[in-house]
Amino acid sequence: MAAEKIWAQRLDAPERFVRCEIDAPNPDLLADDQVLLQTTAGGICGSDLPLYRGKISPPGSWATSEGFGKPGFPMHEVVGRVLASRHPNHRPGDRVVGWASGCDAIAEQVVSHGDLLVGYNPDLAPEVAVLLQPLACVLYAVEQLPDPSGVHVAVLGLGPIGLLFCHVLHNAGAGRITGVDRVDRTALSDAFGINEVVHSSTDRWVAGLREADRPLFAIEAVGHQGATVNDSIHAAAEGGRVLCFGIPDDSLHALDLVAMLRKNLTVYAGVTREHSRVLAAANTYLANHPDLTRSYVTDVVEAKRVGEAFDRGCRPRAGQVKVTITME
Repeated sequence: MAAEKIWAQRLDAPERFVRCEIDAPNPDLLADDQVLLQTTAGGICGSDLPLYRGKISPPGSWATSEGFGKPGFPMHEVVGRVLASRHPNHRPGDRVVGWASGCDAIAEQVVSHGDLLVGYNPDLAPEVAVLLQPLACVLYAVEQLPDPSGVHVAVLGLGPIGLLFCHVLHNAGAGRITGVDRVDRTALSDAFGINEVVHSSTDRWVAGLREADRPLFAIEAVGHQGATVNDSIHAAAEGGRVLCFGIPDDSLHALDLVAMLRKNLTVYAGVTREHSRVLAAANTYLANHPDLTRSYVTDVVEAKRVGEAFDRGCRPRAGQVKVTITME
């Protein structure tokens, strides 16, 4: 008997997807702890964008460059219905959200590790439930910082991740939040708890920063290059904390070690761990702050127009926050 066919989108050249048909995953061949999903939605992550543009991933990245040309690549933020499972926490029919472990979720079906998935409130539309995955990443990152209560925090980069940092830190009691971005985010300040929106490049903002206005915490949420990490280092107050979030495009970055030393800074970086725990925490956070369901996902694009969705992610505009893809 011929294998069932499913659709997928394949990135066959930089910034060019083609629709293809592939064999459906065989549920009888699932490894222990794996889950087969019928995908219902996915999210565009900043770490996917260099891959979309054809860049090779840094060594050690789980979204490896070997995925280029693989059907469904590059997308790891996934929502779906369980079709088959060899994981004790998931049963057929469950609606789940989390990571596609192969970074290959732009497809009708996908296999992922069950520890990277949790259930979510079925009242949420799948294209909105996607937000739980980046929210989990931000919650885990904030856990690595000292208590932000009363602290002045600057978030460099007010894209989908930076805005989540603002929201989470505001609700954790941060005393003042400054957000910096090349795109004017003024209209989003109230929704995400930003006290001061700076419409500027980060280097220009730092160059004019007064000593009294230096943040104790600086969150680098732009990603992709070392310059904005150094801007965060130069912005931070003496004894401050700098958090470098996300997957860098390149392995090596030159950091201003003298500034770090002279100001006694602590610089953090790291990947999300304890995936199921922080996804569950994201569920709880969203239940307590349902405003995010109305303000975060701004652009929903059909999977047949996946290239347009990625182009929007590459070229953000005022009013745009999260771009998601609906698979159904």
